[in-house]
Amino acid sequence: MSQVSEERDERVSDTPPPGPAAEPDPVSRLEPAPEPPAVQRKAETVADARAESGAASGKQAETGSGSAKGVPAGGPNEGANGVPAGRPDQGGKASREPGKGAKGVPAAGPGKGAKSVPGVGSGKGAKGEGDPANGGTAESEKGASRAGRNLPAAIGVGLLLGAAIIVSLLTVRFLFIGVIAAAIAVGTFEFSGVLRRVADTKVALIPVLVGGQAMIWLAWPFGREGALTAFVLTVLACLLWRLPGGAKGYVRDVSASVFAAAYLPLFGAFAAMLVPPHDGVGRVLTFLIAVVASDTGGYIAGVLGGKHPMAPTISPKKSWEGFAGSMIAGIAAGVLTISLMLDGHAWQGAIFGAAIVLTATLGDLVESLIKRDLGIKDMGTLLPGHGGIMDRLDSLLPSAVVSWLLLSAFVPA
Repeated sequence: MSQVSEERDERVSDTPPPGPAAEPDPVSRLEPAPEPPAVQRKAETVADARAESGAASGKQAETGSGSAKGVPAGGPNEGANGVPAGRPDQGGKASREPGKGAKGVPAAGPGKGAKSVPGVGSGKGAKGEGDPANGGTAESEKGASRAGRNLPAAIGVGLLLGAAIIVSLLTVRFLFIGVIAAAIAVGTFEFSGVLRRVADTKVALIPVLVGGQAMIWLAWPFGREGALTAFVLTVLACLLWRLPGGAKGYVRDVSASVFAAAYLPLFGAFAAMLVPPHDGVGRVLTFLIAVVASDTGGYIAGVLGGKHPMAPTISPKKSWEGFAGSMIAGIAAGVLTISLMLDGHAWQGAIFGAAIVLTATLGDLVESLIKRDLGIKDMGTLLPGHGGIMDRLDSLLPSAVVSWLLLSAFVPA
């Protein structure tokens, strides 16, 4: 009996007592409700972005992804500096769209970054190349071409300048001397202003301006003698002009003044000496067409197939393929213009075209080296798509000297 009673007691203790269902533990009521799916996705996205940012720390962005200054490449939802999008310290709203960062800033994606560099990734982006010659600027230029120019603006300005030159030559050809004088005066202002701002070098502006105009206008009736006489007097004036400034920086300032007087107005005087002969219109057009053909042929060939840099430490955009295009176009232009306009021989035109290509390329490289030394991209901003007047005179000035010498030998006036 006692054994039966014990088994009955065990069955009774295993059976739950009747009554209402037990209430949930008060602690369980304090647990938060499950988060909505959208919030979970946002939290997961931020966590993944932070993990990716940590994994990419210390690695330089590869070409075509990341910024131009070696900032680690961002993930799909990271900002321009590799910071996860929508973080509270960015002060913006989280974005779930790939390529959008805090405040809707495009993330560092292929060919784009905080400061894009042309030729990296898609080949579009910043103005210039981010090197010292470009002044360290990397702002995006709307409409910039693969070669770094705003092509529509450059073409428009080039056509306007060409039209002004042709009108002056076909109406009263001596008006072209006025065009040269005005361009040299503006170029002198640009050059002296850049030296003063960037290099703290003071060009004797008044003597160089006055003497420069004398070189150009005296080259009309007196030729080389008039231009060289005005140049020598300009040098003397620069020496005297700088005397009151004292000894400090005297050699530097006088050297810059003499260089400006030789590089701009003296070279420009040789272009003015092409005008007076009876066939002066043909001589000027032969000179200009050869320079334009060299520039255009090199630009097209360089953009389409430029792969081997010609002088990477001076002008990274110049290539041997572009130089070959310049040579082909320049020789063709020389042969046609000297044969048709000046009644010369084809071989003379070939030599003339090749010489102009060499001097035009040399002039371009020289000014690139000057701008790289000064740490600037352009000498001015007067001509949209081109820069300043000096940026267009770089290939024309030395070519004017060679044009006058060769045309005087091949086709005597």
